Amino acid sequence: MKTTIDLAALQAFVKVVQTGSFTRAAESLHTQKARVSRVVSQLEHELEVRLLERSTRSLSLTEPGREFFERAHAILAQLDDARQAMQRIRGEPQGLLRLTCGVEFGLVAVSAWIADYLAAFPLVQVEADFSNRVVDIVHEGFDLAVRVGPLPDSSLAARRLGVLDYGLYASADYLRRHGLPGKPQELLAHALVAYAGTAPQGQWQLSQGDDVQKLKLQPRLNVNTSLAAREALQRGLGIGLLPRRVAEPPGQPPLLHRVLEEWSAPEVPVHAVFASARYLTPKVRAFIDLAVENFSSPI
Repeated sequence: MKTTIDLAALQAFVKVVQTGSFTRAAESLHTQKARVSRVVSQLEHELEVRLLERSTRSLSLTEPGREFFERAHAILAQLDDARQAMQRIRGEPQGLLRLTCGVEFGLVAVSAWIADYLAAFPLVQVEADFSNRVVDIVHEGFDLAVRVGPLPDSSLAARRLGVLDYGLYASADYLRRHGLPGKPQELLAHALVAYAGTAPQGQWQLSQGDDVQKLKLQPRLNVNTSLAAREALQRGLGIGLLPRRVAEPPGQPPLLHRVLEEWSAPEVPVHAVFASARYLTPKVRAFIDLAVENFSSPI
């Protein structure tokens, strides 16, 4: 007797494996945990095989479950390819866009892109995961990731959105009290605010043409985010190296004064990463195009 497997059951099972939890799977599918558990149990009953080992604290795939997951994931991917092909024919961005990026850059830039994207395309919805872990976008079902910094070798496709450029900043109050440095070495006589993203090995690298200066830092304050560094600088605690879009948010008055404007730090690339350039749907392409346009706009 042939077994007919419901598509919703495949989706529920795959989502449970991807999220590692019936609760998180139910939240992602906008349904109840009990329903997801019942659907997966019914699937096991119909297949006459246990797919998941359950305990009070964790879930794990059985050997048959692993094979079934890979096949089910492939079936859903093919179905999604077919749906995306129809979307490309229609050409209008629509449906749910799932994206992930780091927490800090999400707050600094991506949250504003999402707002612009939702305003521009009324048929799309967005599910954003701001997380500092490196998300496996294929196995976890994300459409794209926004990643800051050089990309490792990968089978994923990528498009460069732009670069983060950096400048030295301080508050007007700090500069009034302590004066304006005239060259990089004079920074060492000032109170400095450093954060991990701009101070590898505890130093700043500044350049003006072919002249490269490396300053070994003894900062008054070390923090691990540019937003915390910006707040410290606004409070007059010293001079710091920040991404320009943090110190000078687009569309807003500058929050700090630029110091040693002719000197710059190494730029950092920002990319959109996605599974395949060949099957790029309108919803993904539209978001990437919007991000590129944002980077090309003057700060």
